Amino acid sequence: MALQVYISGNWVDREDAKISVFDHGLLYGDGVFEGMRSYSGKVFQLQEHLDRLWESARAIQLQIPGSKEEMATAVKETLRRNDLADAYVRLVVTRGSGTLGLDPNRCCNPEVIIITDKIALYPQEYYEKGLELITAATIRNHPAALSPRIKSLNYLNNILAKMEGARAGCVEALMLNHKGEVAECTGDNIFIVRRGSLLTPPIDAGILEGITRNVVLELARQQAIPVAEIAFTRHDIFIAQECFLTGSAAEVIPVVKLDDRMIGDGVPGPITLRLIKAFAALVHSTG
Repeated sequence: MALQVYISGNWVDREDAKISVFDHGLLYGDGVFEGMRSYSGKVFQLQEHLDRLWESARAIQLQIPGSKEEMATAVKETLRRNDLADAYVRLVVTRGSGTLGLDPNRCCNPEVIIITDKIALYPQEYYEKGLELITAATIRNHPAALSPRIKSLNYLNNILAKMEGARAGCVEALMLNHKGEVAECTGDNIFIVRRGSLLTPPIDAGILEGITRNVVLELARQQAIPVAEIAFTRHDIFIAQECFLTGSAAEVIPVVKLDDRMIGDGVPGPITLRLIKAFAALVHSTG
């Protein structure tokens, strides 16, 4: 059975999933998106993802057609049509077809696209042994230029950093902000454990407020692990006992090296393993 893709009210085969070459999402990255996971047929944190999608759209003055309830129904139906229970869901809203000029007022009919498929972002061995990271020379976009809290279709900043990581043989790369502080990785938020406390950069460090990040913060609080959202630098990672990343596709994944320097004992630490276990229990119990 061919994969079914939802495009603005219709489901079409993957090969027939097309939008206009004049769509501003294609021409200028003018749109927003969400990446979600489904477990046992239920989309994890669906409402939170839709809330963030609507907030991103409002920030760029993009009116999403329909309601959140209608969008949720379309997401669930797309999963059902593709007979997928454990899957990745990509939800995209573009400004729609316009002209070759920048003027968004000449665009009409925003496009809503829902793609579902199986995904394995990282090999299982990385979850067991941990990732190695490099620090990218490409920094996060300055928050005064474009708010990092907008999950827009323009990911060139992250892609360039991802390419740096790939050239160094790493599947992820750490990005700093304009102050030289740790921000996030190209597709994931970052956490460290230091002196028994769980630390992660604050929103004003120029990061995307990750859905999985927030879930992990709450899980840590439930387990009486001290947490703090504070600015820190690479120095703090180098002297940390543990490090891990979070993201909808990545879930919770350990990090054992940064720039060829071992973090902690060079293996996934006890707090990391506790949170991996707690996260897995949560997603498989509630979906």
